Amino acid sequence: MTSPAHAAPDDRAVSGFSESLSPDEFKAVFRGHPGGVAVITADAGDGPVALTATSVSSVSADPPLLIFSVSAQSSAAPVLAAAETVVVHLLDSDDLRVAEVGATSGIDRFAELPWSRLVTGEPVYNGVRAWVRCAVIDRMDAGGSTVIAAHAVQANIARESTAPLVYHNRTWHRLGPDTAL
Repeated sequence: MTSPAHAAPDDRAVSGFSESLSPDEFKAVFRGHPGGVAVITADAGDGPVALTATSVSSVSADPPLLIFSVSAQSSAAPVLAAAETVVVHLLDSDDLRVAEVGATSGIDRFAELPWSRLVTGEPVYNGVRAWVRCAVIDRMDAGGSTVIAAHAVQANIARESTAPLVYHNRTWHRLGPDTAL
């Protein structure tokens, strides 16, 4: 028997359920659910990679843990599968270009933006609102993605966020005082 994490991508009968939303139905549901925007960078020894993600979530403050997912289709997936550490950049609207570059396929995501390496070797984009260096503690296959759990070991906050960057319905948005309820 194939476990749900290793089921064929078109196998909708996961975890014993005979019914499932189609991929398009699932995407349509989540298109209306905004997500904070982050860019994740890593280097497993063959050069840095980056990707934009809206799946970053804090899990625990003690110990400080977070999770995110990466699609198997991402060009960064092989490096993130091998990397022992990652840097999660938490972005605001001033960092829109970083988010756009991380979301663009087929480009060198480090060619046009200022970046450097931490003393521990990880690639980090300069000037972003905040970043967290993390040690990867676990990976779990989940359909066509991998969920990565990571322990936060170092952080830098360059500025307080007055206009968080969110992604909603295939569009970037800036939150501000006028959007508060």
